[in-house]
Amino acid sequence: MRGKSMWQRLGILPAVFLMIAAVALAVAAAPASAQTNKSKKQASNLREQINRGTVGIISGGINGTYIRIASDLASVLDDGNQLRILPLIGKGSVQNIRDILYLKGIDIGIVQSDVLAFLKRQRPHAKIEDRIHYITKLYNEELHLVAGPGVNSVQDLAGKKVNFGNKGSGTYMSSSIIFEKLGIKVQPTSFDQATAVEMTRKGEIAALVYIVGKPARLFQEASVQGLKLLPVPQTPEILEVYLPSRFTSEDYPALVPAGQEVRTLAVGAVMAVYNWDASGERYAKVSRFVDNFFGRFSEFQQAPRHSKWREVNLNTEVPGWKRFKAADEWLAKAKVAQRPSLESSFARFLAEQGPSLRSGGGEAANLDQAKDELFRQFLLWQAKQQSQ
Repeated sequence: MRGKSMWQRLGILPAVFLMIAAVALAVAAAPASAQTNKSKKQASNLREQINRGTVGIISGGINGTYIRIASDLASVLDDGNQLRILPLIGKGSVQNIRDILYLKGIDIGIVQSDVLAFLKRQRPHAKIEDRIHYITKLYNEELHLVAGPGVNSVQDLAGKKVNFGNKGSGTYMSSSIIFEKLGIKVQPTSFDQATAVEMTRKGEIAALVYIVGKPARLFQEASVQGLKLLPVPQTPEILEVYLPSRFTSEDYPALVPAGQEVRTLAVGAVMAVYNWDASGERYAKVSRFVDNFFGRFSEFQQAPRHSKWREVNLNTEVPGWKRFKAADEWLAKAKVAQRPSLESSFARFLAEQGPSLRSGGGEAANLDQAKDELFRQFLLWQAKQQSQ
């Protein structure tokens, strides 16, 4: 060592210094790396939790009833990350079905009940009746046929421009069906409804059709002054698909003279859902929504929720549709749980009505033998009363 230079004697030191520095850097980086991994894991868990609890509901336009119903669902059912309702503005029933089938993040859609029959005929989506089910029928929506000056009946619209709404919307679909059944050929236009109201008022188009739950916000405004609601013929062929309904001045003071009524048609609104595999996470998410929605349903029928909620009967079946499994099972359990109280109410009903029933010619023994049939009729009557 004595014969070597100072740099030769210290030659080993740079390597030692580098090793020490590397160790120091590794020690210093370890907590930072661990913290980064922890943050990533927390973010991943939070992302998974939020998505697992969020239900996307595609609804309708800003002036319609669908978006207000979806907003009510969010107001009542949101409880943080466990269940969050995300209302989304949609473009009508046909597009909503397409979004349920193919758009990421969409779990449920509000659509017209006649859309499934329409899509079965058109066949744009294979096996649509097996892929799309329903959770519940909501309420009936009324057909608003609003006309401008010089138009006094639906027959006056022949050959004229009538706005059917956006193509792909439920209104466009139903309008096409109804005018075809009436045998009246018009020139359909596809303006948004607010624009169509202004165009009708100016006489640029003869009328507009809008299927929406009454009272619609769009027709409560002063912009409809000078317009009128036309009565819609209720032919047997039309009533095979649609329900009879009416408007009064209480619904629309600016469109219906006091003390009068305007006959129209109605179509049911349905809460549609993709028929998820019962073993999957998406099914579990929608099932949690069903449990909360059905379990807290009475809250939707109280102020300040939309008045249409008071028309909803969760037990109502929709012809041509299949009920979503989780909803069907919930209702079946609820019926079993409610039966004792129903039977108690029915027993009181029999005690009160027994004398009048017997005075009509029935004997007590016969009344006892008829209890099962009477109870069945009682349940049907009760369901009908709730629906009305």
